[in-house]
Amino acid sequence: MLGICLALAATAGAVPPVFIPAQQVTLAWTHSIEKQRWEEDYAVQPGATAEAPPVLQALAARVRGSAAGMEPPPDARLVDGWYRYQPLERQPAVLRLTRSEFTADFELCLQGRCQPMGRWLPSDGGITLLTACSASPGGQAEPMRPW
Repeated sequence: MLGICLALAATAGAVPPVFIPAQQVTLAWTHSIEKQRWEEDYAVQPGATAEAPPVLQALAARVRGSAAGMEPPPDARLVDGWYRYQPLERQPAVLRLTRSEFTADFELCLQGRCQPMGRWLPSDGGITLLTACSASPGGQAEPMRPW
């Protein structure tokens, strides 16, 4: 079963990763200063071989509006108030998400329903790692790639 795994970077594996079954996920957040919403869509794809780990595939990204320090890339198109574009990094090995107690948490959107990331993994105020992963039949996350 494919999905995403969330892990706290500071625990160095002491806290097991959290497995979330999903073939597509949207990662969303609000810019801490400009208060504009960003969204990135990802698909979880099987690895190139049966032994290879699954990979994240960046599908699309968008930002609501534009402001200092958060300009959309030059190829972005403004559609219904959103700058839409294709992320440059198509298959990121890991997303390093800084989760501060001073800003709203990231949101994970599954099947159109968005919830704070803390629903699945509480923040330690540091970096949360998001990767593509698979689960064994018992639902345990398979070992993740080294960071």
